[in-house]
Amino acid sequence: MNSKYLKLLIVLSGQLLTIMDIFIINVSIPSIQKDIHASNGEMQLMISSYLIGFASFLITGGRMGDVYGRKKIFIVGLIFFMLSSVGCGISTGAGPLIIARFIQGMSAALMAPQVLSMIQILFPVHEERTKAMGWYGITIGIGTIAGQFFGGYFSSLSFMQEPWRLIFLINVPICILSVFFSMKFLNESKTPVKNAFDIWGVAALSAGLFCSTYALTMSEHQGFNLKNTALLLISGCILIYFIKNQKGKIKKNRPYLIDFKLFRYKNFNLGIWAVVFFFIMLDSYFYIVSLFFQDGLGISPLHAGEIIVFQGLGFILASLFSAKLVLKYGKNTLIGGIGLIAGVLIIQIFTFNLQTPFYLFYLLFFLHGAGVGSVIPSLANMALSGISATLVGNASGVYNTFQQVAAIIGIIAVGGVFYYFLGKQPSAQDYHYAFLMAIVINIVCLVFVAASIFMLPEHILPKSKMAKNP
Repeated sequence: MNSKYLKLLIVLSGQLLTIMDIFIINVSIPSIQKDIHASNGEMQLMISSYLIGFASFLITGGRMGDVYGRKKIFIVGLIFFMLSSVGCGISTGAGPLIIARFIQGMSAALMAPQVLSMIQILFPVHEERTKAMGWYGITIGIGTIAGQFFGGYFSSLSFMQEPWRLIFLINVPICILSVFFSMKFLNESKTPVKNAFDIWGVAALSAGLFCSTYALTMSEHQGFNLKNTALLLISGCILIYFIKNQKGKIKKNRPYLIDFKLFRYKNFNLGIWAVVFFFIMLDSYFYIVSLFFQDGLGISPLHAGEIIVFQGLGFILASLFSAKLVLKYGKNTLIGGIGLIAGVLIIQIFTFNLQTPFYLFYLLFFLHGAGVGSVIPSLANMALSGISATLVGNASGVYNTFQQVAAIIGIIAVGGVFYYFLGKQPSAQDYHYAFLMAIVINIVCLVFVAASIFMLPEHILPKSKMAKNP
């Protein structure tokens, strides 16, 4: 095997763990709640604590890779992810499990930016990097499906008490193998100029992101009560201070956390806009469709899960072919993928009802996944292409942070619209109308994504010369 692709497989193991553990807990919620006697509020915090820790430390993780070495921080992330997974697996109460999940999210935030950074460094040539990003997309699809599958499988085992603990302990052998192969095969890389680490910047940014992500996540069920509103205001003040503080440090040539030169790259700015609107659409869609299926159409959780699996299959298949299509047709491939998603959403508005045959659900979700799989890998490629080696870790952390925060905002904002049109005593017709209004917002988001890609300079996602002259 080509050594570059062996290294790619090693770093993608970190991405697999990151994605898998977002989804693996969802199916096991009833078993966990029963065994550790957790309240509904504790279960809600248990699920969200991973995402809060993840979103709060992504930029820090990216900058740590730039300063201390991407291989080193990737391995540190794997080790802490393994230890926190053990903590989750042996927790006897809700409190320890919530804390362990938060540390898991922080550990994932150390790994995720290094994955994108090392792909950019390993594959500097456009054609190879495009193929590598295709495998990045495939990993996301596999992680999504594997998380839901393993969550259900381990929770249903009968040979041991509390089998749900295996959903966390399964991470241990994966982490051990990844650490071993990382130490043996990965090369170290960091910024050419040695920079000290901005501890105060980490504290300020992490506090600001923690307050905002916590408030947004908890408001999904609690609403914008006094506590959540106050946290958002505090977060805004902290982040404004952080930006001014960072700009001052850069001018004085002192250690900093975010280099605002990033935002001089047109493709990075367009990539951020694209990923924000895309993930507002995507995560809100999964949230809404789950409610619509189970509460509006009366589809059982098992059958709803089967339908979602077809979306994942379409995602993986499209990710396999998207690299070749991007090399042949450039950014038009992404425009086509967005058009496919929008078309499928429109068809769903008119076809999803109580009489819809299951084969149509499977087909439309497969096509939806194919559209998503043709877009997601190239969004990261679009944002990070041409970024200098000194900024790539920083850029990866910022990109991932915007993605995670957008996902939370999408669930809250579009979910709020869905509930508004649903009313207090909804009928099947009310569910359909609320679904319609949510899908309209999703399509508007896709228009903004398409506009961002349309404005992308041609040299960022060029058609390969081989594709032009076969």
